[in-house]
Amino acid sequence: MPAGGPTGGHVLRRAIRGQRRRVVTASLLGMTHQGCEALVPVVIGAAIDTAVATGSSEALLRWLLVLAGLFLVLSTCYRTSARIAEGAGEHAAHRLRLELGARVLDPRGGADANRLPGALTSIATNDARRVGSVATVLAYGCAAIAALTISAVALLRISVPLGLLVLLGIPPLLWLGHRISRPLERRSETEQESAAHASGVAADLVSGLRVLKGMGAESAAVARYRTTSQDSLAAALRAARSRAGHEGAVLALTGVFIAVIGIVGAYLAMNGSISVGDLVAAVGLAQFLLGPFQLLTYVNAELAQGRASARRIAEVLDAPPAVEGGEAVPAERTAGHIRLRGVSSGTLRAVDLDIRPGSLTGIVTRDAAAAGDLLLCLAREVDPAEGLIELDGVPLTELDPDGLRRSVLVAHHDADLFETSLLDNVRAGADTGTIAIDDALAASAADEVARLLPDGADTVLAERGRSLSGGQRQRVALARALAADRSVLVLHDPTTAVDTVTESRIAARLRDVRQGRTTVLITTSPALLAVTDRVVVLDDGFVTADGHHTELVADDASYRAAVLA
Repeated sequence: MPAGGPTGGHVLRRAIRGQRRRVVTASLLGMTHQGCEALVPVVIGAAIDTAVATGSSEALLRWLLVLAGLFLVLSTCYRTSARIAEGAGEHAAHRLRLELGARVLDPRGGADANRLPGALTSIATNDARRVGSVATVLAYGCAAIAALTISAVALLRISVPLGLLVLLGIPPLLWLGHRISRPLERRSETEQESAAHASGVAADLVSGLRVLKGMGAESAAVARYRTTSQDSLAAALRAARSRAGHEGAVLALTGVFIAVIGIVGAYLAMNGSISVGDLVAAVGLAQFLLGPFQLLTYVNAELAQGRASARRIAEVLDAPPAVEGGEAVPAERTAGHIRLRGVSSGTLRAVDLDIRPGSLTGIVTRDAAAAGDLLLCLAREVDPAEGLIELDGVPLTELDPDGLRRSVLVAHHDADLFETSLLDNVRAGADTGTIAIDDALAASAADEVARLLPDGADTVLAERGRSLSGGQRQRVALARALAADRSVLVLHDPTTAVDTVTESRIAARLRDVRQGRTTVLITTSPALLAVTDRVVVLDDGFVTADGHHTELVADDASYRAAVLA
């Protein structure tokens, strides 16, 4: 792989090299099949000259047995070759999907920059399939070239001019076919990009369907998707027209070429240069050549589309990481001392903050952007433009991102649930923690949610937890965060959709269940802030106040406005 990262060509070559055994085996079997196909008219011509013309029944039977053997071999080789070739394509596409999945899930991030989730899904499915198809059609291409070569040799034995005509005519035809495929390659890439964008927009609109209905913005959403879909349709039609033009042009060229072979063969037979059997063989070979040429046309089109898809895959694989990976790994149970020194990132401005180990700290900000920037920095989804964030005295930039997130869990406000049971959702991250699942359910009041479901905690939730209300989803997500039992837990507005009584119970239990562990609450909820050890106020990206909740309520008018309004 080059220093600058994979290119489309490298993605294609790697996909083929990974399946070289299957590709070679399928190619050899396919070449055998095509070779036997090419020999059929030759055997028929020989049968005419040695059996039909002489009236020899014994010779005729012998040639019929030879034909039967040819058909047995070619049919067996075709079935086996096609199965192995298709398997090579599926395995190559699967490996690419695994690579793409690993890159998207890389702790350093960056693969999803400027890409909708639906677009990434399209790349991992459609584009991976098209690149995998290259491993399949490569075997077909080798078989087609073998068929052309064997046909040329057979024609040389019949007549040198006929053989030379095929040998000298094939390279220009292949070159013209490659040149004709260039517009198809460009338009195929545009088609895939448009389809991926349309898929991303559709997934985005479906995920926010409830919000759109609540805002009464269905018509605007429909108009947006209609425009995107029409653009995708136009790109698909341009690609289809290009493919049709490509196939038509190549077929026209090959048709003329085959006609010339037939005319030359007929002329030689009329002059007595070749026998009647040779003429039958030559005409049969000329007709047979149409199959390999059509196969090469198909292969050329698939290669053009595969190259376009490979470039799109390479862009994702080569996407720069959002953060540079460190090498240090935090201790299995860190103290949880978080310190921010002069941190500036997005809307944050020179933030200094010292969060003591085992403390319960509240952070209040009325600016959603500031809260989001702080969450991204603490989760190390981005690194601050200026300043430093430390965990137990070690800068986060020196820590391995994956190892860091095993110590620091940032639970975003819009956390999604999975389409599995409530219990499985809660214990999704509880691999090394000491907090019992029952304790996490009780502390988040998610046990009350389980009691209302038909199968209790074993009830399977709908996609993204849509079978639950907003408050119920929040409680299950909070239970999952608590059950993970990280040394540092950062919660962003975990109870905004929960009723006041339940929120008060959660606040009281939260302190107990997180005893001895560092917890940060980014919220404006007075019930949650009341149980914190201290509250830090961010205003316009700066730390403007620091104290206990009751003190700030009594002394700070802007704090009262933010928390009690």
